[in-house]
Amino acid sequence: MAQELVQYYGTGRRKSATARVYLRTGTGRFFVNKRPLDEYLPRKVLIQDLMQPLRLLEAAEDYDIHVTVSGGGNTGQAGAIRLGIARALVQANPGYRERLKRAGFLTRDARRVERKKYGQRGARRRFQFSKR
Repeated sequence: MAQELVQYYGTGRRKSATARVYLRTGTGRFFVNKRPLDEYLPRKVLIQDLMQPLRLLEAAEDYDIHVTVSGGGNTGQAGAIRLGIARALVQANPGYRERLKRAGFLTRDARRVERKKYGQRGARRRFQFSKR
């Protein structure tokens, strides 16, 4: 009889990036938008950042991870993937929640780009002032 496929899901968002993370029991393969992780993300720092929840729980080799991510830049996408992985891990094993919560991996980073205001050059930057 074939082994049943067990899959867990987590959604992560950061800035304007959204990541849908699918965790399956496996051998540690990691794909982002159907490409290997190290091929998709150019900076090793971002890869280390998004792998933190897996390293904390020592579960990096226990799951195959498939991610669909859109919007934002590299940093926002990495943050969204990290949150999605943490949420999927909690769905896989509710006992992980306490450790992930204490490490801050289940908290959504709500910071966004501040909008540009009229009469100014940017969100806070004013046009150059001249007395005459």
